[in-house]
Amino acid sequence: MSHLDDIPSTPGKFKMEKSPFIHNRLRWHWQSSLAKLSFWSFMFLAVILIFFFRSPSSNPNSQDPSRRSLRTYNWGGPAWEKRVRSSARVRSRNGFSVLVTGAAGFVGTHVSAALKKRGDGVLGLDNFNDYYDPSLKRARQALLERSGVFIVEGDINDSALLRKLFEVVAFTHVMHLAAQAGVRYAMENPGSYVHSNIAGFVSLLEVCKSANPQPAIVWASSSSVYGLNSKVPFSESDRTDQPASLYAATKKAGEEIAHTYNHIYGLSLTGLRFFTVYGPWGRPDMAYFFFTRDILKGKSIPIFEAANHGTVARDFTYIDDIVKGCLAALDTAKKSTGSGGKKKGPAQLRVYNLGNTSPVPVSELVRILERLLKIKVKRNIMKLPRNGDVQFTHANISLAQRELGYKPTTDLQAGLKKFVRWYLRFYSDGKKAAE
Repeated sequence: MSHLDDIPSTPGKFKMEKSPFIHNRLRWHWQSSLAKLSFWSFMFLAVILIFFFRSPSSNPNSQDPSRRSLRTYNWGGPAWEKRVRSSARVRSRNGFSVLVTGAAGFVGTHVSAALKKRGDGVLGLDNFNDYYDPSLKRARQALLERSGVFIVEGDINDSALLRKLFEVVAFTHVMHLAAQAGVRYAMENPGSYVHSNIAGFVSLLEVCKSANPQPAIVWASSSSVYGLNSKVPFSESDRTDQPASLYAATKKAGEEIAHTYNHIYGLSLTGLRFFTVYGPWGRPDMAYFFFTRDILKGKSIPIFEAANHGTVARDFTYIDDIVKGCLAALDTAKKSTGSGGKKKGPAQLRVYNLGNTSPVPVSELVRILERLLKIKVKRNIMKLPRNGDVQFTHANISLAQRELGYKPTTDLQAGLKKFVRWYLRFYSDGKKAAE
């Protein structure tokens, strides 16, 4: 116990003795305490300074991939503007001019290709961060360039770039697919989710609300917003206030932000809650993708179980079905009602589930891959970790069916067959993946 604990808390009840020994002892203890206080104050200040200088927002050379593009990509100039205009030029009667954010991503690549194929003008925007292998994104970029789609390299948080794009092209629509994806990665790099999914969305909406004319916006929400909801199947009217991950929380925040900009500025906004999208050119952090890679390498595959040996299942939705839903949302989107940042009337605000309506146990996913790859799988049964993953997802798509004409047609067996065919071809029978 410190000698300071012996001093009464009430003033006037303790008389200090004038003994030299006591005086020197107290002076020594005060000096010692002051030294300790100075030391810990210095350490605390050092920690703050280290955190500050390592912070992505203060260090332009930060290794946070979500912010890198803000200071590293060059844009502008006559040649650049010519490419932007050419890519965004509409080539069909009554076609759209669409800005696709996240165009080098999985869904973004497929949506951009589909829009271009039907004659819409398409301009991509992507920061090519390294959340997963950027070479896959570059390969998607090359695929789109062969179709005439130019992807501008830049970040959705770069307001000057966004304003420039809207100066060069009067976009009729925005397909906003740029986001920091992944449930588990949020535990490692939470800041990247706020940066991309919240700040980035606001940055985009700020530019869109001031555009004249304002574009109609379709954007990617997520089935993750249903969080701990136990009612199945998940319907758009179900509660979404119990997110199980930071990723889910940022997507839920996005839906509230969309409501705000719709209400104040008259922006037409449609949110799409995707359910476990899979297929060729997919994301390497998704289970079907890295299961395939690890099976080819002879590694064991973790199969998670919920409490009491409960089944973990997902509403796997094939990419072609998701693309049809995205295009239908664009086609049915009404015009925004604002002009120059001022609302002139009520605007459309929608949200839809895009799923397959047929949840499949993850164990069945592994069995299908086992048959397609013709390799015996080593299974490792594990408890479902507390990292933001939920036990199951199941979409009620009746609203999307009724209003968008959305009707998924690809089951998991057929979809995985197409994915495996692409994977083996892209990675040269698994050799590139093994490297």
